[in-house]
Amino acid sequence: MDHQNAAKQVLASIGGKDNILSAAHCATRLRLVIADNSKADKKALENAEGVKGVFEAQGQLQIIFGTGTVNKVYDAFIRLAGIEGGSKEEVKQAAAARAPWYQRAIKTLGDIFVPIIPAIVASGFLMGIMEALNFMVNNSFLTIDTTGSVYVFAKIFSNTAYTFLPILIAYSAAKVFGGNPYLGAVIGMIMIHPDLQNAWTVSSGVNIMQPVFGGLYSVPLVGYQGHVIPVIIAVWLMCRIEKRLHKVVPSMLDLFVTPLVSVFVTGYLTLAAIGPVFTKLENSIISGVQTLITLPFGIGSFIMGGLYAITVVAGIHHMYTLIDLGQLARYGYTYWLPLASAANVAQGGAALAVALKSKDTKIKAMALPSALSACMGITEPAIFGVNLRYFKPFVGGLVGGACGALYASIVGLGATGTGVTGIFGILLHLHAPVQYIIAMAISFGVSFAVTWVIWKPEEVAA
Repeated sequence: MDHQNAAKQVLASIGGKDNILSAAHCATRLRLVIADNSKADKKALENAEGVKGVFEAQGQLQIIFGTGTVNKVYDAFIRLAGIEGGSKEEVKQAAAARAPWYQRAIKTLGDIFVPIIPAIVASGFLMGIMEALNFMVNNSFLTIDTTGSVYVFAKIFSNTAYTFLPILIAYSAAKVFGGNPYLGAVIGMIMIHPDLQNAWTVSSGVNIMQPVFGGLYSVPLVGYQGHVIPVIIAVWLMCRIEKRLHKVVPSMLDLFVTPLVSVFVTGYLTLAAIGPVFTKLENSIISGVQTLITLPFGIGSFIMGGLYAITVVAGIHHMYTLIDLGQLARYGYTYWLPLASAANVAQGGAALAVALKSKDTKIKAMALPSALSACMGITEPAIFGVNLRYFKPFVGGLVGGACGALYASIVGLGATGTGVTGIFGILLHLHAPVQYIIAMAISFGVSFAVTWVIWKPEEVAA
């Protein structure tokens, strides 16, 4: 293909070089932040040479060219536009600056959680494996030495990330908020200090109270294992205090005064006010979500499974990690993740229907890999590049996601961790693999069938 011509067509379709704020590329997509979206002709973009799909996500206009092609088009594009290329991170920051406040807040949650997801996933997988082993041992399907070092150590490893979760969150949050991540980690450590009663054993009846603010009122000396919102709020406050002190404390005293005051003031306010108040808020959110998705006959889960992909389009789905972690801490499982997994797989089923029914080779080339990607939990290419573009396949995906979530709710399917959906999500459901497979099959099958019936290839040409 003519990479120069492709770049020229893209530049003309987005309103020219004066409409570009930032540009970068990833392995498959040209990522642009433009000043005025109304000046972009998406139809012309979709028909530009080499373009396999166009969608908007997180404030970016993303144009899919494919591996090995996008970098050549990108080089030609920045030469034609007379701009300097940026990194993906710079483009994300430029896009975030133009987003509404609520999207920026949710993006902040995503920025905090994404770096720690590998640790959470590893623990979740291991917990699932341990549960499956215990089930097989208890039902005489398998004989293993549960006193052996491998089993004993694996049991310890499996819940480590969740036991010390406040430290991971605090470290990551401090980096996002622009503070010292090690001071953030100390705040996380304070919140699970051994001198505090373990949050998971407080139900034993022991409730040690401590007067605060000169006896104004008393708070329970309980740790914050498994909590998320109190940790984030506490670290945000610490970073505000730290940055303010850096400005007013003399340089010769800054190294000593700033860390001491930041940690002490934040630590006291956290145990005396932030922790108790925001724990109640977090518990209310988790209880509300649990009430919704456990409504009789799976009605609540049906609704949320159908709405999940819409929240992906809105860019607010990063907030669900908070729900997953909260449910894991309280119930030992997250009942939300199977709903998300059903919704993701359903978008894959809809995209596959488009791929098989369409006669257009360009649509097939976009829809087939997008379907596979969605079945592995990465839905943006399927949603933005295929299903939402033709709309009816997106509706088919919503129906499939709702039906899969309905089944998951009826059978009480829960995951032992978070961060992975789709095909590999079965590793978080090893205690109930058949139920998980059935839920995903329902999602995929229903969305495929509905899309096949309601979507017609000739509508694209029209």
